[in-house]
Amino acid sequence: MTVDNSMSSGYCSLDEDTDDYFFTARTTLSRNPQSKCAAKNAAKTVEEEKLRAPTIQELKQKIDNYNSKVNNCLLMKMNDDGTYTGFIKVHLKLRRPVTVPAGIRPQSIYDALKEVNVANMTEKRTSFYLPLDAIKQLHISSTTTVSEVIQGLLKKFMVVDNPQKFALFKQMQKDGQVLSQKLSVTEYPLYLRLVAGPDTDVLSFVLKENETGEVEWDAFSIPELQNFLVILEREEKDKIQQVQNKYNRFKQRLQEALKEANEKPG
Repeated sequence: MTVDNSMSSGYCSLDEDTDDYFFTARTTLSRNPQSKCAAKNAAKTVEEEKLRAPTIQELKQKIDNYNSKVNNCLLMKMNDDGTYTGFIKVHLKLRRPVTVPAGIRPQSIYDALKEVNVANMTEKRTSFYLPLDAIKQLHISSTTTVSEVIQGLLKKFMVVDNPQKFALFKQMQKDGQVLSQKLSVTEYPLYLRLVAGPDTDVLSFVLKENETGEVEWDAFSIPELQNFLVILEREEKDKIQQVQNKYNRFKQRLQEALKEANEKPG
């Protein structure tokens, strides 16, 4: 997995000719409106197209049709070997803190080009919350799996948590409702994007915690568990303080009411 820093602005270069996928630095929360009818038809098409593999000619037609709907330079490109590259956007909706190396400088251009894993430079760890509902734009290949997308995102943010703690979901609009479905780690997000079209209101990708119903504590390291305890203790203290402040105000109002009642002539 490589990082192409010529794309750090979030816009594609017209001279880009690499077959590798890379990650841009653009973050945006903008969305475009789409009719319910188009969203419903696209959602149905995505499910139908997954039942069979398209031919090379069908892929070329789909890519041409896709690019005709793109109003920027973020186009899909067909390669001579039958693979293709393009862009997807992933919403980050992580509600728990992630674990990152402590005291590590941000990744440089040299690190990206040389594929240096700066997270391995120290064993010290710390936790923080990623921005909720931010969007990361990725340039990937048709052979890129969901698992590789997750691992690439974690590497981009220098997150050292186990990738199995996270899952990629697809969201579609159908009958006026937003449907969310967890993707298998072996699925290909770019093909889903191709079939649905470029409109992110029709199909979008979301990175969330991998909820399995029960917390698998064995998957966490000792520093992670210690960080969770620190966070829980802080939240507990905040909640206790809120309750104490509430009852102190209530007690003060009662005392004021009693004082006023005692001062009234009998």
